[in-house]
Amino acid sequence: MACTACHGAQGRAGPDGYYPRLAGKPAGYLYNQLLNFRDGRRHYALMTQLVDPLTDDYLMEIARYFSALDLPYPPPAAPAAAPDVLRRGKALVLQGDPGRRLPACVSCHGQAMTGVAPHVPGLLGLPRDYLNAQLGAWRTGQRRAHAPDCMANIVGQMNDADIHAATSWLAAQPLPASSKPAATLPAAPAGQVVPACGSAVAPRGTRP
Repeated sequence: MACTACHGAQGRAGPDGYYPRLAGKPAGYLYNQLLNFRDGRRHYALMTQLVDPLTDDYLMEIARYFSALDLPYPPPAAPAAAPDVLRRGKALVLQGDPGRRLPACVSCHGQAMTGVAPHVPGLLGLPRDYLNAQLGAWRTGQRRAHAPDCMANIVGQMNDADIHAATSWLAAQPLPASSKPAATLPAAPAGQVVPACGSAVAPRGTRP
């Protein structure tokens, strides 16, 4: 399969931290990303060339194949950030910043940060450089999603220090015993900001 030439054997991730893991990601999320590359919401020429001739049904077949793979994750890299930066990152990920109307990452990505089926990806097991690159792509508009584009709105409120702190803490966290996406999101705590997100529901034509 052409995917594994970049994304590693069985979609475990490329060796350079640039090509992310596909194995075990929610099928709806993988499908949406393939659509986004094909339809111009994400920009990477090689991916666009690969998926442009493929039908929706075949893209869903690819997504379901990788989603069904249950493979162990490697241990996380030791954090290079200072302890105060990691504390700030943990607070942003788990609590957000209500004073700035900045939601917690876990409000959409799940309390275990392993994602929520079928459309929301996990945040653990990803290199810091990849996380930084994706947040940067949201910020610049290189990466977009179905409206309302919650990630673009959230990242637009984050400064460089926020991004550095959040990605440093996330990249240093081990995976829980079960890395499978949650089936549903728990109710948000009182006072927590929960964004409206077009990526958390199926776009028209999606059949996860």
